[in-house]
Amino acid sequence: MVHQKNYLSFTIAGLLSVSTSVYALEKPKTMDEMWKIIEMQQKQIEALQKNAVTAPATQINDKTNAPAPAVATNDVKKLEHKTDVLSQEVEKLRTNLSIPEEAKYKSMYGMGPAASKVYQVGQGLSIGGYGEASYRNIVGDKGALKDSADMYRMILYTGYKFNDKIIFNSEFEVEHGTTGRNGGTVSIEFAALDFFIDPMANVRAGMVLTPMGFINQIHEPPFYFGNNRPEVERTIIPSTWRELGVGLFGQLTPELSYTAYVMNGMDAANFTSKGIRDGRQSGGNAQAENFGYVARLDYTPDYLTGVTLGGSAYVGNSGQDKLYAGENIDAFTQLYEGHIQWKYRGLEWRALGSVGRIGDAAILSKAKGQTIGSENYGWYTEVGYDVLPLIIPSTDQYFAPFFRYEQMDSLAKVPNGLPDNGNLNRQIYQFGLQYKPIPNVVIKADYRNFEAQKGIAADDVNLGFGFIF
Repeated sequence: MVHQKNYLSFTIAGLLSVSTSVYALEKPKTMDEMWKIIEMQQKQIEALQKNAVTAPATQINDKTNAPAPAVATNDVKKLEHKTDVLSQEVEKLRTNLSIPEEAKYKSMYGMGPAASKVYQVGQGLSIGGYGEASYRNIVGDKGALKDSADMYRMILYTGYKFNDKIIFNSEFEVEHGTTGRNGGTVSIEFAALDFFIDPMANVRAGMVLTPMGFINQIHEPPFYFGNNRPEVERTIIPSTWRELGVGLFGQLTPELSYTAYVMNGMDAANFTSKGIRDGRQSGGNAQAENFGYVARLDYTPDYLTGVTLGGSAYVGNSGQDKLYAGENIDAFTQLYEGHIQWKYRGLEWRALGSVGRIGDAAILSKAKGQTIGSENYGWYTEVGYDVLPLIIPSTDQYFAPFFRYEQMDSLAKVPNGLPDNGNLNRQIYQFGLQYKPIPNVVIKADYRNFEAQKGIAADDVNLGFGFIF
């Protein structure tokens, strides 16, 4: 009887050990590792079941004088239950290779937090995304503008980690809810392969985001104030600006990162008085007679907690070998920006300034029938503070009043003899509230006051929400 009890104790203890080891396992990083774990667990299960069934039943029950069964019915049920638990854990391990249960939202390699999920999986598929919707009320003299409600963006990120050296990442976007009306579009925001070679020098190729400013790369709604992106980073630095290109990115030191691309150039035929925004080609049969060159540096000094400062520059011809008013021109395009950010406890502060130049602006203006600025500029600063921890110290929620001031002019300098448009010389004062019940979801409310040097610039009130996953 003692022998039989020892055997049952050994069997159950062994099974518990195997089950516990499943919970303690680190997530495998490759499919091969996963299958090795599955095979090992299956062999252990089969051995335990075989030993339990074939154990000798020769011992005599001390009280009834009858043979004792090798394993009691309850013990068999326990074995079956533990086997089911092991199977479920194996399935969880397999699934976790593709879609992690607990995503860590942090920006990596110049991408937004939700867009960075693919860099954190062991191998295989990654899915994420974001969305935003808003209601806009035009204040005062509406003119041609109308109140509106808009499902502005719905985004799907899909990425695939082939191995530790090669990763594909992409963003698929639907704007304004449909392609059937009101300017709705379906487009690819970026789609690129990353080749990881060395922390100091890695390669990215495909449709890439132009690495300028704050918003062009990280434009997910929980990570900027207000329902609308800063106008300076929509007009002077056109977001979302993407082109086909190839280049390098990496860390020169732990504090200094860089990105540099060569891309298809812009198309000056679509420049307007409002700037270069419509000159983006966005990878759709893009003309590539001319190329653009862009580089960015960011510095995050350890001795200044939460501070990031940096800048970027874009240069390249935009004429694309076309005739403008009968002339073949380069339309040499330049854009430069500098930025600084400070995040400390509940405080968030940003400032950005940008200046641009367009060559052959007089000829472009003649060809377009409107004034094209030879120089443009814009700058803004904003500050917000999360006040909830001051009221509820243990809260994980976020509530921040914020203020933003912008100044810009897409016709800061015009060719001799051409008219200026004072309505494009603007200042914007914006006040708002930002509430996050959880880090993934944001609810926004803001008021914008527009002031133009000449003419009418209608104010607006905006209510909306956004999310990432």
